[in-house]
Amino acid sequence: MKVNHLQQNDKAYKIFLYIFYVCGFLMLSILAFGIWAMYTEWVEKGTYVMGEVLVTTELPFPHFAKLTTWLFFSCIIGWYCVSRIGWKKAVGLHSWRMSLLQLMLLSFAIINLYEVLYNFTILNAQITAGIVNGQVPDIDRLTIAYPDQTRPWNLIFATKIFLVGFLISAHAFYLSTRPRKSLEELET
Repeated sequence: MKVNHLQQNDKAYKIFLYIFYVCGFLMLSILAFGIWAMYTEWVEKGTYVMGEVLVTTELPFPHFAKLTTWLFFSCIIGWYCVSRIGWKKAVGLHSWRMSLLQLMLLSFAIINLYEVLYNFTILNAQITAGIVNGQVPDIDRLTIAYPDQTRPWNLIFATKIFLVGFLISAHAFYLSTRPRKSLEELET
């Protein structure tokens, strides 16, 4: 099976590039909204819950998708587009630079996997503890006051963000370990 590497003059290259721009716009818009909402909450209350506004805001209409879902989706699709259109940058890395990059990516994947499992375990424990009392808790509002009491994290947000980090770093690690040819061999 021959691997088809995208060139800048391919129509598919332009499609991946435009989709990446849309994903980048979504990510930056959600980031700006999240920072603004977090700052506003900090000024009003003196504390904030990291990511809670992204978990509770639904877009484009109620009961559709939350901003964390849009962020998750745009990060994954944006990364895939980058991995398709940016392949030439990685082909040039050899020897010790590629080894350091692989170690860094593996470390990120392990750390993010730990965080996903940790946050998911805490989320499940809090849901179970709430159900024991006879009421299902509002899952979108469950938090963990770690590492700072005045700046807790929303558990749904934390789980999704670290899952994105794990998927992207694991995929990048996989791509970095694949056998590669030189640019001259790939362009012929």
